[in-house]
Amino acid sequence: MSLLFRNRGAILLLMLNIFLIFTGIGLVIPIMPTYMIELHINGSIVGLLVAAFSLTQLIFSPFGGKLSDSIGRKKIIIAGMIIFAVSEWIFGVANSSFLLFASRMLGGIGAALIMPSVMAYAADVTSTKERAKGMGFINAAITTGFIIGPGIGGYIAEFGIRVPFFAAAVAGVVAAIITLLVLPESNIKKESELAQPRQTNKQSLISQLLHSYKEPYFLSLIIVFVMSFGLANYETVFGLFVDQKFGFSPKDIAFIITFGSISGAVVQMTIFGWMLNRFGERKVISSCLIIASLFVLLTLFVHKYWLIVVVTFIVFLSIDILRPAIGTQMSKMAQDQQGYVAGLNSAYTSLGNIMGPIVAGFLFDMNVNYPYVSAFIVLFACFVLSIRAARKVDSINTQVKLRKS
Repeated sequence: MSLLFRNRGAILLLMLNIFLIFTGIGLVIPIMPTYMIELHINGSIVGLLVAAFSLTQLIFSPFGGKLSDSIGRKKIIIAGMIIFAVSEWIFGVANSSFLLFASRMLGGIGAALIMPSVMAYAADVTSTKERAKGMGFINAAITTGFIIGPGIGGYIAEFGIRVPFFAAAVAGVVAAIITLLVLPESNIKKESELAQPRQTNKQSLISQLLHSYKEPYFLSLIIVFVMSFGLANYETVFGLFVDQKFGFSPKDIAFIITFGSISGAVVQMTIFGWMLNRFGERKVISSCLIIASLFVLLTLFVHKYWLIVVVTFIVFLSIDILRPAIGTQMSKMAQDQQGYVAGLNSAYTSLGNIMGPIVAGFLFDMNVNYPYVSAFIVLFACFVLSIRAARKVDSINTQVKLRKS
């Protein structure tokens, strides 16, 4: 019996926790305009709120990863869920910008604790061969949360503009209690005691980021950043782009994004594991990078509605495959440092999520096409880098084999 099958209950509970987190993040999207009116805040404050969440997650992610390595995944997941619930409750009662910032920053801390711990737990309870499938399940929950969050927020808001956040807080507490009672620890503490701790585990976040170039998975971290940067760049201005160029309605925009995201989740839940086992992480990552870059560029040249749907669908699908493929590749390199590497993964993701929207907004003000030109250049350059790195690794492996023979 496979490890994944025996631990399917744990994986499902992890999916529930991470789904709640990303659903809570998405709740704010349809409700924020009303909050702007009620609290008399402007668009700049809204942008800073988004950045505050990602920045806090960036700062605390490696710390959360190290904690999960030292004291266990379960405790950190429960702590993260409780912090998430508190952040949602504060957002619901907020009557000032200060409380909104406090809520988003607490939410970032909660996500920083949960994300690396969930990823590391999934790595703990799956074999190397099943790792891709397990990561695919987790990332499908993330994608589904992003898809459903805005819709749930808009629907529940019919009962009151603050009700969605109270509902998310209650759901977070319930999930934390279920996790406490049901989820077994993944035995990482025993492995950590046997493993020799690495010096990087004692470094600050800045030191970890500055020294991460020495790690064998550094290229994967760069791709994580580029992917997050490019996707945030693409999504931030997508609605503005198609509205200004094609006159799309909010319904049109919602359909395109939802269609692409759902398709990505389906792929992650079904054939993603087969793809990685059949072709390997490096080929899948390189293929997704080149496809995403070319179709981002192609967005500038299509004009018919159905073509825009197709092009956008392929971009989102490529990114949805790329994300868990990189996570799987790094988890195989991490060995006994699953939490630490997952924390760096989350940190680089947050860094891309901070910089992407800022750059996209600046470029969009200059020219409506510039954000997508920028995304194409960055993604294509990363594709070239991934090819060169793969060749270098193959060359080193060949030399090692020749020496042994």
